[in-house]
Formats: sequence, structure tokens, C-alpha cells
Amino acid sequence: MPTSITAITNQKGGVGKTTTAAALLTCLSQQGTRVLGVDLDPQGSLGFSLGLDIEHCSTIYDVFRGAAEPQEVIAHTETCDILPSNILLSAAEVEFNKPGREFLLKTALSKIEEQYDYIIIDTPPALNILTVNAYVASDSLIIPMAPEVLSLLGVSQIKETIESVRSYYNSRLKVLGILLNRFNARLNLSREMLDLAQQIAAQLDTKVFSTKIRTSVTAAEAPAHGISVVEYAPRSNPAQDFMALCNEITGGPLASTGHEGAL
Repeated sequence: MPTSITAITNQKGGVGKTTTAAALLTCLSQQGTRVLGVDLDPQGSLGFSLGLDIEHCSTIYDVFRGAAEPQEVIAHTETCDILPSNILLSAAEVEFNKPGREFLLKTALSKIEEQYDYIIIDTPPALNILTVNAYVASDSLIIPMAPEVLSLLGVSQIKETIESVRSYYNSRLKVLGILLNRFNARLNLSREMLDLAQQIAAQLDTKVFSTKIRTSVTAAEAPAHGISVVEYAPRSNPAQDFMALCNEITGGPLASTGHEGAL
């Protein structure tokens, strides 16, 4: 099967994008597939969360400016391979201003994607050229949101960007679903946000994932240990939920000899 490329996106920060990306990379890796994480956030949180020293390694920024090939920049962790980033990537909006800059990531991934079954892209909390690059390179999007109004606003504002990318650069782009993070079914606010998320999902021609990620301190603790919550606390509610989400997305546990379903 062709490589599946999925971006985790929401222009609102603090909604669990990096936690989701790290957890899905871990779950897919545990199921025997070849996975690559791509960190497009200048904060470098995905690489840091999976144990990389992001200040002393080559990054995706070096690839974009032509100083390195993607294969040379790939870092290997116990969980998966990663194309890391750090604060230097924050210059992208100004520095990469030539025609075709929307295709920098797609061009880079075309050189290495055959090595992987799944590629997961962590995006910055903004609708900028880095996010557009992620959308252009991806087959699909997952939109995490927290049960709060500002998070919901971020989701609604993504629609215009998605439609623009579909019109000009990537007609095949689809939204796999909206993922509710830090969810507590006993709280009125969580239930109200679920109703609103379902309305927005309908506008995006997608769904709210039936799997919700329950809140737990373990999800916040895991990055300091350089592993995802799935490895840090495999019996915790978030870890169990992320494993269920992975199965929901792929259509069930994956065989080690191949992969089924599509991210």
C-alpha cells in the first residue's frame, strides 16, 4: 500500500497536537509498521517529547534551505524515526518566499516516503506557510481540540485554509476527523463542546472520532521522560484511549507484515 501521510493540526495551541502525534507514532510503531514523525513546529516539541536533543541536531530547516538531504536529517529514536525541528524554523515565513514554497515538505518527503508505511506531521499553532506545507504534503488531517470555546474557534478557522489548499495544491486532502482531548464526559462543558464539534465536523464533511482522549496528569508528565504517554503509562486512560483511536483510524490492530486501513 502507498505511504499514508497525516497532519495533526489546529491553529490553537495547547489542544494536544504533539501529544496526539507522539502517541499515534508510538501505537503504529508497536503494531509493527514503519513510521516517521515530522516536526513542523519551531518549538520542536515532537522531537523533544520523543527524547531528541533538538538543539544539537540537523533539522527539517536544513532540508528546506537546501543544506541537507532528508535522509541525512532523519533522527532515530527508540519509538520511530523523526525529521526534527527547532527554533531556527521560525524564520520560514520570511526566508522561504520563492514561488513553489508551498511544496518544500512534499518535495522532501517524496525522497524518503517509500521507506515508511505511515508519516505523521506535527504542525505549529498557526495557519502559516509551515501549516500549508503540511496540508500540501498530506493525504489527511486529524484536528485535535480541547473542550473549550477558543479551541473550537481554532477549528472553525481551519476550514478556509483547507479549502484553499484543496483548490490550488492538493485536491485529495481530506479531514479524517475531529479529536476531543482532555475530555470528561461528566462535565457539562465537555458535552456542550461535543455538540458544537459535531456541527463543525459536518461543515468540514467529516466526523468527531468516537474515541475521546480522557484527561490525566500522565499525558503532561510523559514528554519530560522522552517517550509518549502510551509508553510512559500504558495503563493510563489517555494511553488506552490513544490505542483505541489508532485502531479506530486504521480499522483495527495492524499485522506486522503490512498495514490496513488508512490514516
